[in-house]
Amino acid sequence: MFIYDGIKSSFQTIFSHKLRSFLTLLGIIIGITSVITMFTGVYFIKFWMSTGLDSMGMRNLVAVTNINSGSWRWFMQTQKSKQKAVRRIKPLSYDDYVLLKKEVEHKYVYGLIRNVWMKTPKNKWIQIIGTNEDYFKSKSYVIKEGRTFNAFEISNNEKVALVGPKFAKDHFNEADPIGKTFTLGAHRFRIIGILYDQMNSSNGMNFNSWEKEFELRSIFIPLKTAAVYLRNNMSIDLIGMQSIDDESYHEMKTRITQTMLASHNMVRDFEFEDINDFFLKLITELDGFMKKWSLTLIVIASISLLVGGIGLFSTLLISINERMLEIGIRKSVGAREIDIFVYFILESIILSIIAASIGIALGVLLANVLSMILKQPIFIPVMSIWIGFAFALIIGFISGLYPALTASKINPIQAIYYFE
Repeated sequence: MFIYDGIKSSFQTIFSHKLRSFLTLLGIIIGITSVITMFTGVYFIKFWMSTGLDSMGMRNLVAVTNINSGSWRWFMQTQKSKQKAVRRIKPLSYDDYVLLKKEVEHKYVYGLIRNVWMKTPKNKWIQIIGTNEDYFKSKSYVIKEGRTFNAFEISNNEKVALVGPKFAKDHFNEADPIGKTFTLGAHRFRIIGILYDQMNSSNGMNFNSWEKEFELRSIFIPLKTAAVYLRNNMSIDLIGMQSIDDESYHEMKTRITQTMLASHNMVRDFEFEDINDFFLKLITELDGFMKKWSLTLIVIASISLLVGGIGLFSTLLISINERMLEIGIRKSVGAREIDIFVYFILESIILSIIAASIGIALGVLLANVLSMILKQPIFIPVMSIWIGFAFALIIGFISGLYPALTASKINPIQAIYYFE
């Protein structure tokens, strides 16, 4: 018997009992849909967390800060010459930022000065932040209108500013603030750009929504301008550096330590905030939880597939009795045992393939519906489709194996006279 004839005959049998075939495959359909949904959900959550971390600018980030008072107090108490140590304290400065930018390989580097909250004439509290363009890139902040700082403004300490959209709305209402000036204390700044409202545009998890909320009401000025006008001796609060990739993170951190020690006369009067390590631990813990959740879903999907396989097995056994005459006639005209076996095993596999196709289609449809509801892009891993398809083929082959062997062993004479 040719394979083509077996496939054609299998389709004729399946479509002649549409309702029974559908009910038989319902368990497999649910199982395959569960597999697609499970892998898509896990992939989406990992993508969501990773995108959120990237949008924060925290991935592979080393933050160099002035040594805090608690740690410095402990350091002072353990030194023999306290007064000498005091004289050697050197706070972070704009020169440190320039040096690290030049000497250490990086993806992004920025200095940061956060001034105390200032009360404006309109009785609003705001935050003034001194930084550079890499800060906006690392945080995925986008300029909605205007432009960012140019080289002339940075090098000449120009009093120009980018503002958050909520700042612009609070102080200028519907008017265009580009080109207008704003006074803070003794300083007057000219607005050259407005940031986009990131709270409504991020596709990832908003780990730091509170920080973004503050910064949408803030005013950003060039780092050097802030160091000149808002700090003494060109000091800054923090230097942030992001490595090019995960592998170069620790090498970059070592290089920062060496450069800073050389610049600060071998005194470790600075410290690191291991922000990346904290979030890596968080992601590792979440990843462990996701693996346990995946295992639970795999068990549930496996049970559904097993139930579907048992239903398919039962239906094929019942169909043997219904088709005794057909089996007897096929054997009487020359069909061999292997032909009858292939005929039944093909029917089982084709039923499973149909179930897998319906299950995959339902999984894709469900993912698209969730994407529309959540207003987030949801990607379906190709691996989940292949795994679902492979599961279906295995279930189809195993479920049809015993019925096919049983049908192939039937005596043709007994089969022809089975109903008499």
